[in-house]
Amino acid sequence: MKKLLFSIIIFTAVACTKNPEKFVNDHKDSSAQATDSTKKTNAAIAPLSKQETLKKLNEAIIQSLKDKNYKSFAVYIHPEKGVRFSMYAFVNPEQDKKFSRADFEKYLPTKTVFTWGTLDGSGDLYKATINEYLENWVYSKDFAAGQVSLNEFQGSGNSLNNLKKIYPNADFTENFIKGSEASSGIDWKCLRLVFEQSQGKYYLVAVINDQWTI
Repeated sequence: MKKLLFSIIIFTAVACTKNPEKFVNDHKDSSAQATDSTKKTNAAIAPLSKQETLKKLNEAIIQSLKDKNYKSFAVYIHPEKGVRFSMYAFVNPEQDKKFSRADFEKYLPTKTVFTWGTLDGSGDLYKATINEYLENWVYSKDFAAGQVSLNEFQGSGNSLNNLKKIYPNADFTENFIKGSEASSGIDWKCLRLVFEQSQGKYYLVAVINDQWTI
């Protein structure tokens, strides 16, 4: 009987363990948080896990986009590799617009117009300033209210998604806004942020939008 009880306890503990590579708005109930001062102290001095670090980075970057605080956004750009912007799921290293952190900060306050890619359907070139692109294309939905996952795709359309091929050693978050019932769900959108490390810290190397395409 004792052996059976022990087996049940072990099985329950394993079954309740979360996959650290995934999170979808796993906000904790405040009533369930520990109140013991010792636990709080230990949590304060313990280093953040990769999952916690990327979640906080994602939240900070999404908030900077929501607030249109693009100077704050620039801080997260990879200091060596810069950041690439892809209008759709398919990443095209030769055509997608890429900035070093210095160039991003240089052109941010200007009215310089860049070509970001080709619009699906019409085939027209999408031209805009950095501010216009971030406001009207990158943050075209309130992604701060979306479902967030780590290294997992929630949005899946008819565009080729080659993120893992182009960034095989990177981690990414996906901020997903599901589609409406009126449109049978095809008006979903998502924003993916791709991260790589430099000197032990994670930085942004790519900003990828995705949606249903024609």
